[in-house]
Amino acid sequence: MVLSMDEIINAICLHTADRTGFRPTDVQVELSWDEETGYTGEVWVNGRSRYIVESNILEAIMQYLYKEYNIRAFRDDITLDLEDEIIAIVST
Repeated sequence: MVLSMDEIINAICLHTADRTGFRPTDVQVELSWDEETGYTGEVWVNGRSRYIVESNILEAIMQYLYKEYNIRAFRDDITLDLEDEIIAIVST
């Protein structure tokens, strides 16, 4: 299974909303990749910004897969990859 960048962003929005008590539509996400830092992102909620790293992204994807697809995936099952955009390859 492959998750598009839009689905990864949705996963982060849903996960952040669950943790902060805000609506997913109140969350904004920008993902990036850099040789030094790897996959990272910045999340804005209620005017505040938070920096996330790859482990935060994977945690959000794991929760998303379970809630939306009823798939129990572990960190080792998910690989982030950079093609035209960031994607998540899930092998379960």
